[in-house]
Formats: sequence, C-alpha cells, structure tokens
Amino acid sequence: MNVIDCIKTRRSIRKYKPDPIDHSIINSIVDAASYSPSWKNTQITRYIAIEDSSLLGKIADEFTREHNANIIRQAPMLIAVTFIKGRCGFERDGSYSTKKGDRWQMCDVGIACQTFCLAAKEYGLGTVIMGIFDEDGITELLNIPEDQELAALIAIGYPESEPEPPKRKSARELLVYYPNNL
Repeated sequence: MNVIDCIKTRRSIRKYKPDPIDHSIINSIVDAASYSPSWKNTQITRYIAIEDSSLLGKIADEFTREHNANIIRQAPMLIAVTFIKGRCGFERDGSYSTKKGDRWQMCDVGIACQTFCLAAKEYGLGTVIMGIFDEDGITELLNIPEDQELAALIAIGYPESEPEPPKRKSARELLVYYPNNL
C-alpha cells in the first residue's frame, strides 16, 4: 500500500475481532513509529502493550467513560502511550526553547501516535486514539515511572468492519497561500 492510500483509508476503528495480535507485528509497528520526527531527535514516546483481558476490563470499568470503555472491553490489545517528561521543547538547563513551553511534548507524541496507527493499518490492523481517561488512575495501575506521563490510549486489533470515510474538507477550505490567496 502506498502512503497516500494508507492515509486516506485509515479510519478510527471501534469494534474488533477477538483475534490476538502477534507480538512480532507490534514490535514492527513500534519500530516503524520510532522513525517519527521529534524535537531535536529526543524520541520521547514510549509504548505499553496491554493484552490481559482482566486488566483491559479494569481500565475500561474504572478509568474510562462509557464510550471508550466499550471499545477497550472488546479490543484484543490496548497501547498506553507515554512520554519522557522534560526533554522535548527544553534546553539542557531546563528552560523552554520556545514560547510553546512543554506543549512540544504532546506534539511529538501526537506525531508518533499517528505514525503508529498508519503502520498498524499496513499490517491490516485498526486503531483508535483515545484521550478521555483517568490519567492518574491508569498511571498508578500500570506503574508508569515518575519521569514519564501518560498521553494517550490506542485500542488496536483486527477490524470487525471498515467504516466509510467521513466527509473531508477540501484543500481549498483548509489552505491559504500568503501573500496571495489563490
């Protein structure tokens, strides 16, 4: 599959087949995601693969809202995406490099999450990135080290079906050329 087709056909998948995912595939996806660009090549993104059904149930029941809980309960795997704090967007002395402060961290994690999802699509897997959850509760449950912060959860599995694409805005609606709006 070429990259444009992959981008245009990737969907947020919320229903999965119960089939387990081979660890070698997850390793390959994370390896591909490691090529995501990052601030000064800091490579701060980390991944925790959760496939134990009782742990998935606990995360769904105790740390997420109903919609995301339903997704997590039936996904064969959940990826907790974390990042190393205090590296991205910072100088060696700990000061911020730009006015964006520590927001570069989430930008880098977002790029890595999308790269992860596109690589998963290449392997026939579906994903959905989730951001509504009890960050402190999941951090404690998974024993995430103090130098890391939980940024996102990605449900992953073989899609039960492929949803139709939602309507997209055209480049004409999204793009402005400066100084002339062509």
